Amino acid sequence: MKGDYQDLVDEISALLGAPATLENRDFRLIAFGAHDSDDDLAMDPVRTRSILTRQSTAAVRSWFEGFGIARATGPVRIPAAPDAGVFRGRICLPVRYRGIVQGYVWLLDQEPGTPGPGPAALDAAMEVAQRIGVLLAEEAKAGADLSREFLAVLTAGRGWQRDMAVAALRVALGPGGDGPHAVVCLAPWPGEAPASVPGAAAVCVVPRGAGGGAHPGGALPGGDGDLAVLLRIRSADALAPALAAVSRLLPRTAGASGAAAGASTGAAGSAGLAAHRTTAGVGDPVRGLGELPAAWGQAVAAARAAVAQPRFGPVAQWSAIGPYRLLATLASEPVDDPAARALLTPAHRELARTAEVFLDCAGQAGRAAAALGIHRQTLYYRLARVEQLTGLDLDEGEDRLLLHMALKAARLA
Repeated sequence: MKGDYQDLVDEISALLGAPATLENRDFRLIAFGAHDSDDDLAMDPVRTRSILTRQSTAAVRSWFEGFGIARATGPVRIPAAPDAGVFRGRICLPVRYRGIVQGYVWLLDQEPGTPGPGPAALDAAMEVAQRIGVLLAEEAKAGADLSREFLAVLTAGRGWQRDMAVAALRVALGPGGDGPHAVVCLAPWPGEAPASVPGAAAVCVVPRGAGGGAHPGGALPGGDGDLAVLLRIRSADALAPALAAVSRLLPRTAGASGAAAGASTGAAGSAGLAAHRTTAGVGDPVRGLGELPAAWGQAVAAARAAVAQPRFGPVAQWSAIGPYRLLATLASEPVDDPAARALLTPAHRELARTAEVFLDCAGQAGRAAAALGIHRQTLYYRLARVEQLTGLDLDEGEDRLLLHMALKAARLA
């Protein structure tokens, strides 16, 4: 579907002799035409930001909507507004289907005194915009129609209930059910599911505490539900479109704020900070619809790992989260091992962080001291305190393994 949109945007760009940009009705970028001008002034911050961040700001959106683009049935010319960061005028082609706006095609208008596209070219471009509207409407309808079937597959219990749910989804998907799919989890997700997600076969919000396999491996912190997205992919080796679709759904501030929080927090205190940001997880691609619950479990686990370790995300792939694949399966409930209980209290946060870094460095004191920015003798003193608190011997492999697992599991809890 992404290729279809790109082809149609390129067609409009060719008709009007200017690079076009396609956004959905929520002002999220779907496709854009190449800009081959050598004049840096031909671009402006609004178009650049839309391409780089995949969406427009609220201020820009308000400015554009003030010209009635949501009600317009034909091209709308919008003047420049330097105070709002709009340094070039725009031509907006509303993308509609059966009278309902589905999105917008944007083009930079010509400079004053320079002839722009004529009525015939604009009419031809509007015909292409109508074809885009049909695609967007069909995609949104398909996702909405399948949300109930998709949710049933993710939440049904094992056995005949799940078999029936999978059969219903297979019928609803039709021939599209035979191709490879990727399952995505975004959590926490406030409110309802988005009206449309480019490339999605189905979208639904999975409530917290839903039955069956809704949250294998444990739920994520915060919010009332998680967004589940079923994405069509061309092959099991090509996850890039799925990752791009996910990144467009994440709040723009989630990654930066979450990374900053996680970078300065140890295992004992990471959950409180991480609960305030949205993360995403992507499971391994699947071909059989019966594998969707397992893929959803992987996606939830990957999203949990992105909370625990900001270096994985904000979009984490199941295949890339290493030991958290096992820990997410084992630690469905908060870990309360007696050996680590005292160490994981807020009073010993720095000691927990020291032990975790030491174990992450495979017990190499020099590396650990350098990573922590402390003298090696300080490291030895802290590790001795860790042994006193836990009763573990950090010279013993099994004791190290127990402590390392407890510290990592605490991040997931």
